Amino acid sequence: MAFNRNISVITVMILVLASTTSAAECESKYGGKCRDKEKALKLKLVAIMSILVTSMIGVCLPIFSREVPALQPDRDLFVLVKAFASGVILATGYMHVLPDSFQDLTSQCLPQRPWHTFPFTTFIAMLSAVLTLSIDSLSISYFNKTLAPPPVTPSLEAPANKHEIQPFAHHHDHAHGFPHDHAHAPAPAAVNAQQLLRYRVVAQVLELGIVVHSVVIGLSMGASDNPCTIRPLIAALCFHQMFEGMGLGGCILQAEYGMKVKAIMIFFFSVTTPFGIALGIGVSKVYSDTSPTALIVEGVLNAVSAGLLNYMALVELLASDFMGPRLQSRMKLQALAYFAVLLGAGGMAVMAIWA
Repeated sequence: MAFNRNISVITVMILVLASTTSAAECESKYGGKCRDKEKALKLKLVAIMSILVTSMIGVCLPIFSREVPALQPDRDLFVLVKAFASGVILATGYMHVLPDSFQDLTSQCLPQRPWHTFPFTTFIAMLSAVLTLSIDSLSISYFNKTLAPPPVTPSLEAPANKHEIQPFAHHHDHAHGFPHDHAHAPAPAAVNAQQLLRYRVVAQVLELGIVVHSVVIGLSMGASDNPCTIRPLIAALCFHQMFEGMGLGGCILQAEYGMKVKAIMIFFFSVTTPFGIALGIGVSKVYSDTSPTALIVEGVLNAVSAGLLNYMALVELLASDFMGPRLQSRMKLQALAYFAVLLGAGGMAVMAIWA
């Protein structure tokens, strides 16, 4: 969690310092004729409270679902809610974060070379997805090595303990009572521990991607004096934070963290966007979203976040559920889950009209 906090602080410092260089010849993406500083400030204060509340509700709903039997992880409704939230996360990466990066890195405020001659957004997003895959893979490999038992020297004195010295052997008691060894199959405890680690890696990496994007969008919104842009953006961000929080909350729930870690993750998810807005209000006099350096920093961070979110949504959330035995064995539930994904992604895609 300290890593997430440090990333957030560094991101904010870079954006604030980088944005002080103005580019008068470029038009702000939050500019236009509708400019009212006082009215915009009121809307931003409303945004801070509303986004904070909806973020907390969204991320806490799955975590406290154990008190609601219908929303517990072993129920079908939880599968459908998670599929819906995964669709929201997927659309966030493709429909919101990635276009924002394209807009920044292809801005007319940037020089023609190299920013208009090479697709930096997709290149960075691709590298981000591969880096996320490597982190995921290496963490699981490290865990498997530490979990594996030390080699055991065969002993002729205790042949009856053959199955006791193979902690990764999976035994099936058949009708005749003869166990069969499958040395390649890990024991249930090992499988559960490995799955638990995967859930924890998913929760940590997913929150990192969300936090990075939330700081950027919050800072940009807080620095804007355009109420015509801010008003629809509040509704879109509330929707976004609510259901994106549900996806993250489901991952936190499955990771089975202690209350302290859960509270820290909930806190950082909930306050990142409001903090970004408040920071944007504070630095609005020096922040310029047309600064070439600010555009590059924002664009790169959004591209990194897009690659991370798209990988997590497709591989760790959707593929792991849809390729798992639960949905594979129940076609009706699988069809409903597909509908939930499309509903979440479609709703978030529509929000791109305003945000």
